[in-house]
Amino acid sequence: MKERISIKDKPTLTIDEAAELYNIGQHKLRELTDDSNCNFVLFVGRKKLIKKRQFDEYIAKAYSI
Repeated sequence: MKERISIKDKPTLTIDEAAELYNIGQHKLRELTDDSNCNFVLFVGRKKLIKKRQFDEYIAKAYSI
């Protein structure tokens, strides 16, 4: 039986998971990750993943998004 990993313990998150964890809309997350200077996005093929540690650092420095 496959063990489930909690969202808060994953190193990368899907847009859906990040929206749930950070209480930020999926549209806003897609907008942020579309920026070519975005350092917290990881592409796996066409799929976008959010690098959790880098996104935590981004949120800590941001006044608003």
